[in-house]
Amino acid sequence: MATKEFTVTGMTCGHCEMSVREEVGEIAGVEEVRADAQSGELVVTAAGEIDDVAVLAAVQEAGYSAVRA
Repeated sequence: MATKEFTVTGMTCGHCEMSVREEVGEIAGVEEVRADAQSGELVVTAAGEIDDVAVLAAVQEAGYSAVRA
C-alpha cells in the first residue's frame, strides 16, 4: 500500500471534492481518494506505486490544479 498527499487549489465545495475523487479514483490501482475543499488536501491510497503525473493530470481533468504536498 502506498499513500501520497497533494495540495489542490480551486476546490470550494463538496461538488468540487466529488469531481476530484471521481477523476483520481479512475486511475488504475487507486483504492481510496480523500479530498477536502477547506484545506485543499488530497490523499491518494493505492495498492502499488502512485504515479504523480497521473494524479496531477486527473486533478486537472476535474478542473483544478495540484502539487505534491
